[in-house]
Amino acid sequence: MQRKAHAPGVAALLAALLAGCTSGSSDGGGEDDPKPGGTATTAAAQPGRYRTLPEPCGAVSRGTLDSLLPGIKQLTDEEQREKAYEGTATVTYDTDRKVGCRWKAESASATDHLLVDFERVVSYDNAVSDDDRATEIYGEKEEEADLPEPAPSSSAPAGTPESPDASESPGSSGTSESSGSSAPSASESAAGTKEPSGTSGDASGDAGSGSSGDPSGTGAPGSTPTALQPRVLGGLGDAAFLDDALNDSKQRTVTVVFRTSNVVVTIQYDEQPATTTDVPSSEDMQDRARKLAGQLAGTFSD
Repeated sequence: MQRKAHAPGVAALLAALLAGCTSGSSDGGGEDDPKPGGTATTAAAQPGRYRTLPEPCGAVSRGTLDSLLPGIKQLTDEEQREKAYEGTATVTYDTDRKVGCRWKAESASATDHLLVDFERVVSYDNAVSDDDRATEIYGEKEEEADLPEPAPSSSAPAGTPESPDASESPGSSGTSESSGSSAPSASESAAGTKEPSGTSGDASGDAGSGSSGDPSGTGAPGSTPTALQPRVLGGLGDAAFLDDALNDSKQRTVTVVFRTSNVVVTIQYDEQPATTTDVPSSEDMQDRARKLAGQLAGTFSD
């Protein structure tokens, strides 16, 4: 009878010993334990530099609007002129992420439109930073623009690598390139597809550009100044490009897109002449759009 009396105590002791062994084995180092010198969790990617966006309809000064949209100053009705300066905000469902504004002005010679769009990129993937995701979005826009292949310098010896302007890849974050409106960085082979020149106002001095027989210049290969071709731009944000297209009705559209940290800015500037015999100046429109892009880029710097 005494043996039976002690049996429950022995069973309890064995259970306690087993529990202790199990607990010790779990604490001793399982699969979740970090290895020496390691970390238990992966650090999240860095957030973007910018948390807010500018007010788009107030981002462009009146002086700049006068330059891009000459018809505004020609409005005699003061109320209409003020409304034209104010612009119209684009439809958006998240003003913290994407905002834009449109302006329009008609003059005796042409109708001009301007669109400015700001997109603040936020990556929802902990392994991808906001800047990296913005780089992807910028790269998609550059790829969609289908810029002409850059041409190697004719003065470079055979086998010499192309200049940084010509070899800059989509979505690049480098800013060391020195190309500008006067520095060639695109192939003349695009003269038959995207034609950025075609007016007597172009600075090429080429007699074939803007001739009455072929105002767009598309029928005269080589008449387009290389410096005015659609191209990657240097010295504007972390990466930038310019596109220039002329349609059959002689409406020219100049687009400048640039990225600065996690913000992608798009400027679309187009002009439709009152008559199809006129062709908007590629040089003038590009110059105005690039100046505006530089001003907007400056608002994001410290």
